[in-house]
Amino acid sequence: MLAEFDFRILATVDAALNGLAFVLICAGLWAIKAKRVELHKRLMLAAVAVSGVFLACYLTYHLNAEPVRYTGSGWSRTFYFTLLISHVVLAAVQVPLILRTVWLGLRDRRAQHRRWAVITTPIWLYVSLTGVVIYFMLY
Repeated sequence: MLAEFDFRILATVDAALNGLAFVLICAGLWAIKAKRVELHKRLMLAAVAVSGVFLACYLTYHLNAEPVRYTGSGWSRTFYFTLLISHVVLAAVQVPLILRTVWLGLRDRRAQHRRWAVITTPIWLYVSLTGVVIYFMLY
C-alpha cells in the first residue's frame, strides 16, 4: 500500500521557493546595474518561473492540507498578522505588476519596463522575503 502524500511538506517547499525568488531578484538587480542585460533577463525569467512554481505549490498545499494556526501571543501575534495581511495583499497586487513588467522587458520597451520595475521590484522582494519570515514564524 502506498503511503498518502503529506501535503504539509509543500509549506517548506514554498518557503524555499520564496527564498530562491528573493535571491534571483537580487541577482537580477545586480546584473542590470552591472549592465549585464542578458544575464538580468535570464535571472528575472528564472525568478518568474520560481514564483510560478511557488504559486502552484501554494495552491496545491492550501487545497489539500489543514490550515496551520499561529499560536504566538502579544506583540508577536500583532506583528505576525500585520506581516501576513500586508504579504497577502501585496502578493495579489504583484502578479499583474510582474506580468506587465516582464512583458515590457521582453518587448524591449526599456523605458516603460524600467518605470514598472521601480514599482514591481520592491513589492516582489517584500512578498518573497515576508513569505520566508511568515513560514518561520508559523512553523
